[in-house]
Amino acid sequence: MNSLRRAFLAGLIALPVASCSAESRSAGPDLPQTAPNGAQDSRAAAYERNLYQVAQGGRYFTWYGCGSCHGRSAKGPLNLGDRVWVHGGALDQVYGFIAERHPGATAGYAARIPAEQLWQITAYVRNLPRLTPEKRRRQDLDQVGEPQGSNWTGPVR
Repeated sequence: MNSLRRAFLAGLIALPVASCSAESRSAGPDLPQTAPNGAQDSRAAAYERNLYQVAQGGRYFTWYGCGSCHGRSAKGPLNLGDRVWVHGGALDQVYGFIAERHPGATAGYAARIPAEQLWQITAYVRNLPRLTPEKRRRQDLDQVGEPQGSNWTGPVR
């Protein structure tokens, strides 16, 4: 076997080993159990640069009924896709607002949504301004079959 063919075969074998980290998933003890400790929290990259985590955040965004107020046609402060966030757009600001300072009947999500899911929702929300209208529409269509939580009040205990 010539050296070029060996190099090609070695490359094919190495592909699965060097797979894309943008979709890596973790189910171990490294999942966050606490809120971000600032705008530069080192755990942020594991969520904001990970397509799986952002997609999960989109699912939870729909599941917990966020889209009923913050959908594609939302106007003013409710429009999360316009890059104009009244309460700040840094990671810890978005997480903190969702978890603790969200007004109305949905206040206090931190008491009802696990920390990891709040991280995922935060990653999704911070990703919304980068989505084209076509991509957002596609996500909305994909999530039609997901559980909808317009009247969600928290986990059954």
